[in-house]
Amino acid sequence: MNPKYDRIVLKLSGEAMAGNKESGIDMDRVKSIAEDIKKINEMGVETSIVVGGGNFWRGRDSVNMDRATSDYMGMLGTVMNALALQDSLENIDVVTRVQTAIEMKEVAEPYIRRRAIRHLEKHRVVIFSGGIGNPYFSTDTTAALRAAEISADVILVAKKGVDGIYDSDPKYNSNAKKYNELSYLEIINQELKIMDATAISLCMDNQIPIVVFGIDEPGAMLDVVHGKDIGTKVK
Repeated sequence: MNPKYDRIVLKLSGEAMAGNKESGIDMDRVKSIAEDIKKINEMGVETSIVVGGGNFWRGRDSVNMDRATSDYMGMLGTVMNALALQDSLENIDVVTRVQTAIEMKEVAEPYIRRRAIRHLEKHRVVIFSGGIGNPYFSTDTTAALRAAEISADVILVAKKGVDGIYDSDPKYNSNAKKYNELSYLEIINQELKIMDATAISLCMDNQIPIVVFGIDEPGAMLDVVHGKDIGTKVK
């Protein structure tokens, strides 16, 4: 079965990297994610990844701290996740590059759009970390921005503990309704918290489709890439 997409941005939350832990990195979970990414890469899909940092630090959750400082701390958390994922991928022979929006040349490349595209054309996996390099923007926005810059076909949003977009939190409401398909405006107007409004607006302006799916289900990532009808589609 041929993949539906030629070039993707996979958005991984920090919580997905934590697995069953409350914080930090669960290397067994990261290894499992890496194995799925390898299979996608072997299909010929040009694969880029944006990682969050919520398993270490959430900038917006700081109370008695300068917001910009807190956001920069969160960006550093995304770099740690990116390096852990790179290590897991390269341990299974997937050539990987980490690019950071904040320069730290000793551990990763700086983000350069043309270089990222060239890596993808050579079927290297590219991991974007450090957010967009500025405070007050989430990694959701990073995923939307990078997808636009590299002309990705889709953003695949991998969620832990939920298998799509619901009208309320299914963890607390057993009657929550799952959506199979939504428009960008419906997400903004209904204030559905699957991605922030800036990211949704960027996707809407650049006509980048989004698929939200649950990463807890084995093989779900592969099913999404094959275009199977799972999760929630936003277009």
